[in-house]
Amino acid sequence: MSAETPALPEHSRPTDVVTHGHPVGSGDPGVRGEGVEFGVLGPVTIWHGGRQLAVGSAQQRCLLAVLVSEAGRVVSLERLVDALWDDDAVPRTARNVVQKCVSELRKLVAVDPEVGLAHRPPGYVLEVEPERVDLHRFRALVARARGADDRVVLLRRALELWRGEPLADVPGLASVKQALVEERLAVLEDCLAAEVDSGRHAEAIPQLRALVAERPLRERPTGLLMLALYRGGRQADALEHYQHARQRLAEELGTDPSPALRELHQRILTADASLTTTEPAPPGGNGHTVVPRQLPAAPAPFVGRHDALDRLDTALNTAGEATTVLITAIGGAGGIGKTWLALHWAHRHADRFPDGQLFVDLRGFSPEGEPMEPAVAVRGFLDALGVDPGRIPVEPHAQAALFRSLVADKRMLIVLDNAADTTQITPLLPGSRTCTVVLTSRNRLPGLITGHSAQHVSLDVLTDSEARALLADRLGTGRVDAEPAAVEKLVRVCGGFPLALSIIAAHAHTRPHLLLAAVAAELLDLGLDALDDEDPTASLPAVLSWSHRALTPELRQVFALLGIAPGPDIGLPAAASLTALPLPQARKALRTLEDASLLTRDAHGRYTMHDLIRGYATAAAQHDLAEHVREPALRRVVDFYVHTSYAADRLLNPHSTFPPPDPTAPGTRPHPLVDVSAALAWLDTEHANLLAAQHLAATHRWHHLVWPLAWALTTFHVRRGHRHDDVAVWQAAVDAAAHLSAPAVHIRAHRGLGIAYSRLERHDEATGHLHQALALAQYHRDTTEQAHTHHDLALAWTRHGDDQQALEHAQRALALFRELDRPVFEAITLNSVGWLNARLGDYDTARVHCRAALTLHRRHRDPEGEAATLDSLGYIDHHTGHHRQAVEHYGQALILRRDHGNTDQATDTLKSLGHPYAALGEREQARAVWQEALELYRQQGRDADAERVRRQLDALDGDTRAW
Repeated sequence: MSAETPALPEHSRPTDVVTHGHPVGSGDPGVRGEGVEFGVLGPVTIWHGGRQLAVGSAQQRCLLAVLVSEAGRVVSLERLVDALWDDDAVPRTARNVVQKCVSELRKLVAVDPEVGLAHRPPGYVLEVEPERVDLHRFRALVARARGADDRVVLLRRALELWRGEPLADVPGLASVKQALVEERLAVLEDCLAAEVDSGRHAEAIPQLRALVAERPLRERPTGLLMLALYRGGRQADALEHYQHARQRLAEELGTDPSPALRELHQRILTADASLTTTEPAPPGGNGHTVVPRQLPAAPAPFVGRHDALDRLDTALNTAGEATTVLITAIGGAGGIGKTWLALHWAHRHADRFPDGQLFVDLRGFSPEGEPMEPAVAVRGFLDALGVDPGRIPVEPHAQAALFRSLVADKRMLIVLDNAADTTQITPLLPGSRTCTVVLTSRNRLPGLITGHSAQHVSLDVLTDSEARALLADRLGTGRVDAEPAAVEKLVRVCGGFPLALSIIAAHAHTRPHLLLAAVAAELLDLGLDALDDEDPTASLPAVLSWSHRALTPELRQVFALLGIAPGPDIGLPAAASLTALPLPQARKALRTLEDASLLTRDAHGRYTMHDLIRGYATAAAQHDLAEHVREPALRRVVDFYVHTSYAADRLLNPHSTFPPPDPTAPGTRPHPLVDVSAALAWLDTEHANLLAAQHLAATHRWHHLVWPLAWALTTFHVRRGHRHDDVAVWQAAVDAAAHLSAPAVHIRAHRGLGIAYSRLERHDEATGHLHQALALAQYHRDTTEQAHTHHDLALAWTRHGDDQQALEHAQRALALFRELDRPVFEAITLNSVGWLNARLGDYDTARVHCRAALTLHRRHRDPEGEAATLDSLGYIDHHTGHHRQAVEHYGQALILRRDHGNTDQATDTLKSLGHPYAALGEREQARAVWQEALELYRQQGRDADAERVRRQLDALDGDTRAW
């Protein structure tokens, strides 16, 4: 646990104030008592009994900042990962790092039994009373100030809680910091406005001057300073200050002051008598209160979405009856169910808003034309609030101001549906913090989250059970239960997309005698066309087209290319080659598509498309992209995978004889890999895409790109045990080689396929291709390929159980490699000869060969060969009674294989290691390594090996002399 720092001296502690019956230290989060308290309104701090607890690393401070800011709310693991790495590449160990940081923080807060840091799916929650967090005390004071007689006093006390820049010692979190700064500025402006309105304009002027000097382009402080100066009898100073502000705006932004500021200037210029009053003027109206009830009908049926509903409930409940501004942005692709969720939640909580509910469809993504102008929406709200048309101002900004006046201090719900961007929304946000705003948009609207502290709820597809529930509700449980297989197909093809499921359900509902199997077959046959309809609101292609239409031509091309990119997902470097964009521009394009809910990015920075959206993008690529755009893009991304996998293979196997592939197509930027770990991580991540890239190359008859991918993946496939994939890529290589003239390509392709079949213990196919490779090598007098093929045949015959024939091939290979002066391959073959002699019982000859191999491997720094030879020596030691030495050799081999990611052969070494342990009578050690080997064999799908180990475990407690 981190040590406590000395207590603050008494003179450094600020005066306490009282909030909700609790004393609040205005600058020291820890002075209230012995309990743990937290501060984020300055450097991130934990206080306990007047002492500050030291938070160790920057990552811990960052994590703590997020958890404290969201105290009482579950923060998802994905969001914590994003906070720690921001825009940087997320390492594969990210979740482990977060868990470690949480564990350390949990130790810190454990000094107080009333504070907890708990794991709650999908993340973690800091369980603490809100008044123990300075940010929440700040917000509580601000909430109490609304309508209070001592409003200025309470706002001043809230502002005194700030200890400098928020999260000052936390790297990253720029948007969170900016939102907190904006929140403080808004409260400071409210406080100064309250002072000016209450006649204390003279006291406000110095701080207003400082605020304007600090933020000269922020117009509200400028207007307040002008008003304060005017009310202090300093009309000339007020007018002069306006001229300074107008000049600054023109010079820096090339714009004029806002209509509101120009209007204030005009009123000061004409000495408008109403400016001297400190009482707010009543809003225009008809003399009676109108309670609007504009919510459309609630959707029926509504299934699932429990997590999203809980998040909305939590946000509302956290805000409480006094409430801070709550803006919930419900993002997601078209047809994902945003409006349904918003309306379902709004109807469920309508009683919480007795002053009414307003609703508007902003038509941000609509077939009816351009998005609605904010002024049109404001005018509709004024009509709904019963304002006499004759009292509505002409200017849009004045109408917006009237709207804010009418909803001030009212408990209202405002639903803004289908918004296009932040500029469309901002004029519709009430100034009062008693209103709740729920908005939906296909765009992420980061400006809303940053500038207005919006709570973001991003919708994903329905789960399989929710999708089945939707179909059952529409079609009846009996019909759904009668055809479970057909329902599974419908659910799988629709991929949890609510609109797709609803369209399919409507088709089936209107044809009650049609089997669901026929509906599923039609969907599988027609794809997106089966989800089309004359009614655009009931057509998934139409709904997606509205999002597509909102993109720029450049982004439409990127979207279409992503639809035809090989593989289930894509990383930024591959996308940059696909689109021929520099990395920064590619990143910006992908983020824009993500913000438009047409792409999804996971915690590791990988981009994916829902299958139905990808189908739309693929169709767009075929219809909208010319051949001279599509073909080069696909060639670039295949080149990217070929050249990056080649670089990865050279790191894994630096002694490889694989020749460099042909030069890349223009615009291709292979991804740099720095070491073996990076190479393995990249290959693990991109494996499915590499297989897809090879298939794409074969489909386009780019034969010269097919076989290099097979070669580059072989070492990786061996280490990871991808036996069936290895056969598949080498079969494609053999097919491609038939179209190429280079003899070496034919030989290597047959050799690669032969050894891949051998690893699957398909001996006839293995030796058939290997003998074909040998015949070609002999015909073309390629001694190198003859040597490799003899060695591969040795391995094949070993797996088949004919060690004598295997030894003959290995000895031929050894002689050829010595003739060629290839010491690394000589070492590999020496080990094979040694191993086969051991298998045949000639342990002395075996040991001589293996020791010679070990010397060569170490001299030429070949850790893979060294590990294989150590494994052979372990086998020799065990079978000659040197069990302790066998344990040592197996252990060294195991370390090397694990260090280099060779999980497949490391499992074989674990299996072998159990035998000398058992022979030494060390049964627990034998049991442990065999149990681990058993689990790994099962994970790798090596059932026969798993069964052999299981039998060894069963026999372990019997007679161990056999070991």
